[in-house]
Amino acid sequence: MQVAYFTRLRHIELRDEPPPVIDQPDYALVRIDRLGVCGSDVHYYAEGGIGAQRVEFPATLGHECAGTVMEVGPGVAGLKPGDRVAIDPAFACGACDQCRAGRQNTCRNLRFMGSPGQAPGAAAELAVVPAANCLPVPEAVSLDLAALAEPLSVGLYAVKLSDMRPGARVAVLGSGPIGLSVLLCAKAAAPCTVYMTDLLEPRLELARRCGADFAVNAAETGAVPALLRREPLGLDRVFECSGDPACIDQAAALLAPGGTLMQVGIPPAPRIEFDPHPFRFHELSVRNVRRQKDCVAPVLRMLAEGRVDAAPLLTHHFPLDRIGDAFELVAGYRDGVVKATVELG
Repeated sequence: MQVAYFTRLRHIELRDEPPPVIDQPDYALVRIDRLGVCGSDVHYYAEGGIGAQRVEFPATLGHECAGTVMEVGPGVAGLKPGDRVAIDPAFACGACDQCRAGRQNTCRNLRFMGSPGQAPGAAAELAVVPAANCLPVPEAVSLDLAALAEPLSVGLYAVKLSDMRPGARVAVLGSGPIGLSVLLCAKAAAPCTVYMTDLLEPRLELARRCGADFAVNAAETGAVPALLRREPLGLDRVFECSGDPACIDQAAALLAPGGTLMQVGIPPAPRIEFDPHPFRFHELSVRNVRRQKDCVAPVLRMLAEGRVDAAPLLTHHFPLDRIGDAFELVAGYRDGVVKATVELG
């Protein structure tokens, strides 16, 4: 089978390897049919890491994936060859204090697909994964959409954690795949007003298509004054989805007293600076979002029921032998790309 590796900065190499075998009774062998290119993958590709996580070359890559079950271990029930599945790429140990407390997303021994030193990446024609991480894909959902289940689940989890109430006034800073996932899930969760910002006009136009009530180009118009003209008393929730540290100060300026900043984006630097005084003066809360927890299956149901239309996010498609082109496209923000997917199967 073929496996994609980062072998140096901005270089991906396909290598032939023997297919993996199931070595644990509760694991499954899955043919990876679709792979989404995530922003964190692109940081590894273009910069060799994100935050404190650094790549050691060669490194496998990728975690947004969906495919078809080929074989299951003897201890697996409820899953059989031929089933289409979306894979939750976070493999929790199930035994630590965090897992026992129902916090699998902060598992002490978490192994995440494609993260340095953790689980092998999903950019491979076959993968052996825990059967519990294989979520059946409803018949009405395509494999392309199923590959979006992981970023959509981050959006749904962020909305759930925010305790957003009907009628909430919300801003999403950053209209990439995660920001758009927050928008879609917020609109599906409750009646609310959602404002979107970004630096790229094609993404803002897509945000409008996905239901944003107002979208502003922060590169051309100051985002904070533009939004405060519409909401002079401030907003209830701000979801920071860009990873840009400057957006933390923007969020503080946008929030009404008692409001909450949901930090979803991953700052690329290990340390950031921001003004703490607006948070103190206005008693603002900050809630960090660590990936997602138990949201992949609900997202798949929402897709099947038509409560979330994520198809507009799927802007570009590539075969496996052009995976490097997919990464270059996303790294350069070219051609209006939002989500590039790679077809493996």
